[in-house]
Amino acid sequence: MEYLLFAILGMVGGLAAGLLGIGGGLIMVPVLLMIFPTIGITGPHLVHIAIGTSLAAIVFASVTSVYSHHRHGGVLWNVFARFAPGMVIGAILGSMVAHYLPGGILKIVFGILEILVALQMAFGKTPPASRQLPGIVPLTGVSTTFGAIASIMGMGGGAMTTPFFLYCNITARNAIATSASLGLPTALFGSIGYIVTGWSAEGLPEMSAGYVYLPALAGIVVFSVLFAPIGAKLAQILPALTLKRIFSLVLMGLGIHMILS
Repeated sequence: MEYLLFAILGMVGGLAAGLLGIGGGLIMVPVLLMIFPTIGITGPHLVHIAIGTSLAAIVFASVTSVYSHHRHGGVLWNVFARFAPGMVIGAILGSMVAHYLPGGILKIVFGILEILVALQMAFGKTPPASRQLPGIVPLTGVSTTFGAIASIMGMGGGAMTTPFFLYCNITARNAIATSASLGLPTALFGSIGYIVTGWSAEGLPEMSAGYVYLPALAGIVVFSVLFAPIGAKLAQILPALTLKRIFSLVLMGLGIHMILS
């Protein structure tokens, strides 16, 4: 049953990665926290394992998602090159910060940030037409901050980078595609950080690599890789605004659950 749940979770995460330019971590982390106790995974590192596993799964889903967006000509690689270094630095820093946060506090922080992301997705305003990407110094500060938050929340960062790109007057299609591409290096270096910081942690379940639970990773990855390209194709034809508002309601519920559970 748990592998079936991991597979379904992979489908949803893959679709979210391709469809909305987010890595699916906003869904995967809360759901993993529901699944893990049912299969005997508990303890003080439960939240860290959910986040680390989510990030590792996003790496694989992002590869197929990025390739699909690139084939459709949606990725702005010049923007990627300016944004990626800060995201990587932030992802590494975020994994180090998360390691020292108690699980209970980390869960509340996650829930609050998830609710804020949901509100942004639901009520974010159209940016002024004259606004452009900032210079390299402020851009590095923004991307590093986004990378750290993404790493702490177990996601690729698209839930933040997509609205930011829209705010900077990048078209929705390019914003989603470029955000999806940035999720790959962010999730990769973030998951490496969770593996390294959790390597010597006590009380981890068997078949774990640091804070990454390998059986869950395998179940999620197979189906997220299959469904990410489907999400990317759907992103070309479905109404993005309606999808975001529906998805924001799901995130709001999950965020409230994270805080109250």
